Amino acid sequence: MLRLSNITVDLRKKEDLKKEICYALNLKEEELLDFQIHRKSLDARKNKILFVYSFDVKVKNEEKTYRQMAGKKRIQLKKISENQGTDEIEFPVGSIAEDQRPVVVGSGPAGLFATLILALGGKNPILLERGKRVDERAVDVDKFWITGKLDEESNVQFGEGGAGTFSDGKLTTQINDTRCGFVLKELLNAGAPREILYLNKPHIGTDILKIVVRNLREKIVSLGGEVRFQHKLTNLIIEDHEVRGLIVNDDYEIRSDQIILALGHSARDTLEMLHERGVFMEQKPFSLGVRIEHLQKEIDKVQYGKYAGNPKLGASDYKLSHRCRNGRGVYTFCMCPGGEVIGASSEANRLVTNGMSRYKRNEVNANAALLVGIDPRDFPGEHPLAGFQLQRELEQKAFELGGKNYYAPVQRVEDFLLNQETSEIGKVQPSYLPGVKGTNLRRILPEYVSKAIEEALPHMDHKLKGFADADSILTGVETRSSSPVRIKRNENFRSSIKGLYPAGEGAGYAGGIMSAAVDGVRVAQELLKSR
Repeated sequence: MLRLSNITVDLRKKEDLKKEICYALNLKEEELLDFQIHRKSLDARKNKILFVYSFDVKVKNEEKTYRQMAGKKRIQLKKISENQGTDEIEFPVGSIAEDQRPVVVGSGPAGLFATLILALGGKNPILLERGKRVDERAVDVDKFWITGKLDEESNVQFGEGGAGTFSDGKLTTQINDTRCGFVLKELLNAGAPREILYLNKPHIGTDILKIVVRNLREKIVSLGGEVRFQHKLTNLIIEDHEVRGLIVNDDYEIRSDQIILALGHSARDTLEMLHERGVFMEQKPFSLGVRIEHLQKEIDKVQYGKYAGNPKLGASDYKLSHRCRNGRGVYTFCMCPGGEVIGASSEANRLVTNGMSRYKRNEVNANAALLVGIDPRDFPGEHPLAGFQLQRELEQKAFELGGKNYYAPVQRVEDFLLNQETSEIGKVQPSYLPGVKGTNLRRILPEYVSKAIEEALPHMDHKLKGFADADSILTGVETRSSSPVRIKRNENFRSSIKGLYPAGEGAGYAGGIMSAAVDGVRVAQELLKSR
């Protein structure tokens, strides 16, 4: 096969990809046997908007075509094998005890994919999830958003699919791992749109992601795995620094000496139990801040100019950062085009926000986390779990300032910069449910966070005109962009307790759906070859 890269198609042209390929390679249409999109991205940097493609193509006379294109500068052509980039992965053969099934704790991306690998490897794993299956969980989440009644075991953080289920389902990642192809193919087979295989910034959307995680679970079960909902890890059975099993719901035990901990970043009670049982962990930097909301149509105008609103483009996104004079980093994260700010609380009387988009990204507002980097020097102590204390303090302040009913405290950007309370909302209507209350977010945020955001906003506005518009809305508080703790593991992915395998975002080894899923695959592969 040949990989043809850097083919540009003007937004204004009628798209005929076959014709574009034939033109680029100087082929007749009958000489092009087959093609598929390898990558697709958007170039909106100039006065015109271009789609930029790379293709994997089969042609009648490959060698002749390759020689003819040698030396061409605008486009690139190289030979590849047909199985290059395949989703095949290794299933090491170890000697897991036949009388003990491996157990995975947590059904977020790391837990789901770890369990899938173990099931594909014929080990009949047990997956424990403290929350509910996704359909029941969605009912509880909707109830919370409408009434403010929180279920502490079934919410945006806990339940089938983990915290990522109620997000944008973004699959962008900075990691370069061959397992990414496997993860994408499994997501596709479970119902994700085919475009995730080639888009530069792929996403699934919360509405489709609910279907995907359910289908992944059903595949695990069909392969001999078992999934138990509302089954919470409450203790470990440890003998001579080796795990022998676990206690579930303070009620029954499962004997197993191979347990993957894919807990997620919000399972604070479980992490506290693990620390008490001697599992070594340490403080880890993370970020906190607020959500910022704009009108999506205004972001589109800035990003796309006169082409804003073109159905081929969809909702635009952005990614901004600023290094403050004091060295702190401020950046946007988890940008949700055409989305909404959501309540993501998992503990009573504590308020947390996050962002979410559905597949079509067609809501009125755009939102993103506006975060400031935090490191252990900011923590209230040297205890490994001190970061949780900081998060909880801010979440409690947000709950109280919002009215103690899970309404979120909000502030116009202009009011934030002037350090004054917001009494009236302007053109950007907050999307957070069940409701909001105007206030001064500086009463919640640590001073170093407020000062960093105050400095960053004008700089970010210079990069993206309108970002610091007076009526843009800040919603507090965002504390769970990542985990403030890392469960230490060695080169074989084992913790200080033999038989425990920390994995994913909650253990401090991932940051997003893709990296968490890949980490789950890696850890499960290691477990398969253990003993």
